[in-house]
Amino acid sequence: MSHDFSHRVALLVDEGSNPFELGVATELFGLRRPELHRSWYDFTLCAARPRVRMHLGMVTLSGVAGLDAADAADTLIVPNRPDADQPVHPAVRAAIVRAADRGARLVSFCTGAFALADAGVLDGRRATTHWRWAEEFVRRFPLVRLEPDVLFVDDGDVLTAAGSAAALDLGLHLILRDHGAEVANAVSRRLVFPGHRDGGQQQFIERPVPAVPDTSLAPVLAWARARLDRPLTVPDLATRAATSQATLHRRFRAELGTTPLAWLTTERVTLACQLIERGELRLDRVAAASGLGTAANLRARLRRHTGLTPSAYRRRFGPAA
Repeated sequence: MSHDFSHRVALLVDEGSNPFELGVATELFGLRRPELHRSWYDFTLCAARPRVRMHLGMVTLSGVAGLDAADAADTLIVPNRPDADQPVHPAVRAAIVRAADRGARLVSFCTGAFALADAGVLDGRRATTHWRWAEEFVRRFPLVRLEPDVLFVDDGDVLTAAGSAAALDLGLHLILRDHGAEVANAVSRRLVFPGHRDGGQQQFIERPVPAVPDTSLAPVLAWARARLDRPLTVPDLATRAATSQATLHRRFRAELGTTPLAWLTTERVTLACQLIERGELRLDRVAAASGLGTAANLRARLRRHTGLTPSAYRRRFGPAA
């Protein structure tokens, strides 16, 4: 099946930007994906200068598009800034303001949130940034509703990720929004990366070295994924893992940065999305097969996780899309 999709993504590279985040954006939005049988993003790099030195000056980019590419983008990504305590380059700030004024989707990775906030586009909105910069961010931008402990924040047309690795989480979340759960899962498998980590998960997880290495949660997660249509509970997961509920909670927090119940709910919603994308029209069947129980609960959970009703999700990502 062929799906037409035309969406221009521009990464606004500045002096000292992190090559890792450039690589993340290029991998997610720039690589061709013929195995998906659909057109992909039109991706470009742009900058205020024709030559840009990346972090530590080890890499220099030349031949990068000018800021007119930012003016044409449907999604504008601002990566991290090593000098987040300094004002944004006036031309970069102006490009961000123009993008916001024309309704483009704005995205920041790590301390790129400072550039968005400096341009005034985060005032009164929810956002996040790297935990090490949270206090400085709140001091400089008190009008922004900072959420310092999460992986990323989706505030509609403005999305912000915490650290550099969280850029992968946010990027997959954008693909989920644009293309649906099936495609997002395919891309995450290609990356060998766990897809669809909820943005509310903790960005900074303490991992003390245990005296005796603990076993991974992978077996119990795989067991639960194969039984999502059943009335699984946290006690069921704890029994399967041969541990107490309290210990299970600690292990989920340590390994996944979330709770067992939140993980289970996210998995159920993801399965429901996949069933709708594959053409299941009966909401009661989708709710039962995903373990969400009722059509009413399915509607509530789907809206909370995707911002869409089941019918809107079907129109956007179903077989006839």
